[in-house]
Amino acid sequence: MAPKALEPLARRLLKGVVVVELLGVFGAYGLFHMMNTSRNFRNTMKRRFPSILEVYYQSNEWAGLYGLRERDHEAWSAKQD
Repeated sequence: MAPKALEPLARRLLKGVVVVELLGVFGAYGLFHMMNTSRNFRNTMKRRFPSILEVYYQSNEWAGLYGLRERDHEAWSAKQD
């Protein structure tokens, strides 16, 4: 195959990769936004995907926002009582 014949394929693949990357970035932002605004959603994440919730807590602690994990645990334990 000549190099000219591969150019359209390469462009299409590059566009596909860019689209998948953008979907991943927006999906991660959407997940972060939901966890940042809803304690109920964080509780769901705790039950279904505890490792993702742990990453959320760690990223907030790295950003200097401490105590969120403790407040969530207090609210969830108070709700069970």
